[in-house]
Amino acid sequence: MVTDNEISSDCNHLLWNYKLNLTTDPKFESVAREVCKSTISEIKECTDGIDEKGYLVSCLVDHRGNITEYQCHQYITKMTAIIFSDYRLICGFMDACRNDINNLKCGSIRLAEKDAHSQGEVVSCLEKGLVKEVEENNPRMAVSDQCKKAILRVAELSSDDFHLDRHLYFACRDDRERFCENTQAGEGRVYKCLFNHKFEDAMSEKCRDALTTRQKLIAQDYKVSYSLAKSCKSDLKKYRCNVENLPRSREARLSYLLMCLESAVHRGRQVSSECQGEMLDYRRMLMEDFSLSPEIILGCRSEIEHHCSGLHRKGRTLHCLMKVVRGEKGNVGSNCQQSLQTLIQEADPGADYRIDRALNEACESVIQTACKHIRAGDPMILSCLMEHLYTEKMVEECEHRLLELQYFISRDWKLDPVLYRKCQGDASRLCHTHGWNETSEMIPPGAIFSCLYRHAYRTEEQGRRLSRECRAEVQRILHQRALDVKLDPALQDKCMIDLGKWCSEKTETGQELECLQDHLDDLVADCKDIVGNLTELESEDIQIEALLMRACEPIIQTFCHEVADNQIDSGDLMECLIQNKHQKEMNEKCAVGVTHFQLLQMKDFRFSYKFKMACKEDVLKLCANIKKKVDVVICLSTTVRNDTLQDGKEHRVSMKCRKQLRVEELEMTEDIRLEPDLYETCKNDIKSYCQNVAYGNAQ
Repeated sequence: MVTDNEISSDCNHLLWNYKLNLTTDPKFESVAREVCKSTISEIKECTDGIDEKGYLVSCLVDHRGNITEYQCHQYITKMTAIIFSDYRLICGFMDACRNDINNLKCGSIRLAEKDAHSQGEVVSCLEKGLVKEVEENNPRMAVSDQCKKAILRVAELSSDDFHLDRHLYFACRDDRERFCENTQAGEGRVYKCLFNHKFEDAMSEKCRDALTTRQKLIAQDYKVSYSLAKSCKSDLKKYRCNVENLPRSREARLSYLLMCLESAVHRGRQVSSECQGEMLDYRRMLMEDFSLSPEIILGCRSEIEHHCSGLHRKGRTLHCLMKVVRGEKGNVGSNCQQSLQTLIQEADPGADYRIDRALNEACESVIQTACKHIRAGDPMILSCLMEHLYTEKMVEECEHRLLELQYFISRDWKLDPVLYRKCQGDASRLCHTHGWNETSEMIPPGAIFSCLYRHAYRTEEQGRRLSRECRAEVQRILHQRALDVKLDPALQDKCMIDLGKWCSEKTETGQELECLQDHLDDLVADCKDIVGNLTELESEDIQIEALLMRACEPIIQTFCHEVADNQIDSGDLMECLIQNKHQKEMNEKCAVGVTHFQLLQMKDFRFSYKFKMACKEDVLKLCANIKKKVDVVICLSTTVRNDTLQDGKEHRVSMKCRKQLRVEELEMTEDIRLEPDLYETCKNDIKSYCQNVAYGNAQ
């Protein structure tokens, strides 16, 4: 076999002219007309400009994916290989990119040597220039629109056979043999195989760089991926994801395609399994490598430099940035947080945990033990992991990755696919939401969940309640949020100052919310409202307090299982726990939690759900402007006593309130701390005379 170096310069020049004439020589045009006669008549684009010199062969190369005639396909495949060996043979490419080649100094790469390798370097240089322009957002580095189209078109035409991407082919020859020896070339299979091995330790750096550049081009135009464009072609048309009135640069972006098709899936529409498989691969690709998202590079540049440098592989940089946003590694800019939030919606790991490789690897052992009953890839896996947070089955690495991801999922209700599926009708009816991939500045994503939970706990008299299945999902989310204040966006936002002021040393699980509740009277107004509303909600459905429920599980199973099984709690479970607080089976953690809640109830009568529901009208009429529960009880009790002493006088306190009042009075006598004024007055005497007597049980 003769090598390039053995060919004389004269022969080399003759070969160059021969190749240059291939696409324009009338002889080759006539061969194409003869061999591809029936194909030409079928491809309208190739008949429109058939008289233009050199047009026919280039057009058939462009549309070779539509050629079914065997002889024509073979001829055009051979022509394609020749044309792609030198960028100057690609019809129109040189005219479109001449100035850009000079501006980016791409023409300086050994152009005097006409070897195939150097010619691939010119296209590669232009591709890197296009990618850099997007990442740097620098107008001085701009690639002209016509060259941009030509670059992406060349990348698209080489998408089925990796031999046609000359730079990548030479950079990855050895890696192809190492990782993809048995993968047949064609239909983009070798690209896909190499993408899957990109972060293997044995992958060469030059091949990894070439693959990353190609992935970045796919992010700019999905058609650069042969398999994705082919598998999703009919679905894109069916769900109008490539409508004509959109700017080509927007609709071609991988993120737009993913969001549009994911929206169809989340609405319950049928998207082909082949297309969904391709989408899964590319969503995983976006989560694995932050550099494929220009918004992350632009928005998070300083955060990456200061906190997350050197963590490029397998999604580690993204999770490091998530950790920074959660406030665990310093401050973060709003641009970076928004860029991450957008990426999480594009990749949609909430729908399938396997998309997030860092989470998948960290949590594999937990999934195998705690969640093995759930099908792999099911969105309920994430919920299962949350249920086992802070239990003996959870491992530390999984806990960190899970909370980092959940931080973002909790800030947009659409990113929890089960919640979205069960509640999209209710959200549209009650909260005026838009489609899955549409946003509204009037209604930020975080406001939708707040709207849903306001309607979840309405009484029938208040009207417009949630459907049963949506309410169950809202309760599930509330149970999860109770595990970490950072998973409640409104609470973290409004209580940031108070958390720092009162609760900076409370770092154990669940302590931050308890601390805020303990300092309720000291909180700023907005924080006080949110903590008060959440506490009021807990009084109706104490199962929101997941950590307390775990501590009290034995008592619930023994004494309260009937009320615990009720779909609607209405305060029955907490009442049962209070009644059984002094049973010998009661453990210390549960007793402390129940007592804490009782003490909390003293701060505001709204925090006692049954008392509030039974007596709210009586309180408004007879004890207006009184807030503390103990004062409300005294006010109502005094009214009942006075009405009883005055024979014949009709009771002003309703019968249902009087019944509940007896329960509250009895509970308050159980522990002196439940009567704060009495406790404050007697505190010193308790220390002097009763220091060895335990609180509770009226002792």
